[in-house]
Amino acid sequence: MMGLRDSIGGVWELGRLAAASRFRLSNRYWRWRDETAFGSDPATRPGLIARWRAMLDYGRWVYRMKRR
Repeated sequence: MMGLRDSIGGVWELGRLAAASRFRLSNRYWRWRDETAFGSDPATRPGLIARWRAMLDYGRWVYRMKRR
């Protein structure tokens, strides 16, 4: 189970990633990453909440890997 510390760290890491890209999250690279992670077909694409949850899980994973 994920703790509060991991969640806060995950949000921090996602913020760092957004800052590193100068908050330009709709350029070609980020659209490609979005399609790679979640697909481009609207019929099979997960909902907004599922995508946010997956992004936070990724941020938590990055945080835990950097802590090691």
